[in-house]
Amino acid sequence: MRLSRLYCDSDLSADALLTLGEDHTHYLGKVLRVKPGHKLALFNGRDGEFIGEVIGIGKRDLQVKLDSLPRKQPEQLLPVHIGLGLSRGERMDYAIQKATELGVTQITPLFTEFSEVRLDSDRADKRTSHWQKVAISASEQCGRCTVPIVSNPVSLKDWIISVPEGQGFTLDHTGTAGFVGDRPASVYLLIGPEGGTSDNEKQLALEAGFRTVRLGPRVLRTETAPVVALTALQLRWGDF
Repeated sequence: MRLSRLYCDSDLSADALLTLGEDHTHYLGKVLRVKPGHKLALFNGRDGEFIGEVIGIGKRDLQVKLDSLPRKQPEQLLPVHIGLGLSRGERMDYAIQKATELGVTQITPLFTEFSEVRLDSDRADKRTSHWQKVAISASEQCGRCTVPIVSNPVSLKDWIISVPEGQGFTLDHTGTAGFVGDRPASVYLLIGPEGGTSDNEKQLALEAGFRTVRLGPRVLRTETAPVVALTALQLRWGDF
């Protein structure tokens, strides 16, 4: 059986005895049908990754004994925060999943002029919780010891205002330059929804000092743009 990787909120430490809750117990016991003696990997985004051994399975909890040698996540070369225009269902999930696999640090969904998705506060909280679970699942799959933060949705204008000077970038296929120059301390990348960003929103970004980046002559879909942009960033300034 393959080694399962699971995210958990608990503190992890050498040789600790850890009790996992009902959700993990159901997945491991009922879905994967693990037995005592089964090995699995656990991480919490803070303490590295530990290999553990299942030593007991109950109806609602499961006990794991951790080993003494955590695997630490290599220091991230390039923190990347994406402001991502809200898009429908699977497109948003796909963008978050693939951005996680490619090393994004944080994702903030954005309300924009052309967004077709409208969320009240209750629905926004539920969607944010769902998107965070998508990021957790992607981290489990791709071997990350950290999980990117998925923030609550905000307006594009409010997000742009929060970006540190000189670290903002926006995509435009009519531009002339890619990611050039010296590596910044971090990157804040603006990506629009299905309809793109409006002329007014593009102007707001330019006035805030955002640099325009061209990723080839073709128009990329909103769920494709994060994949291409993060790949280019990791090749230029990151860990590829």
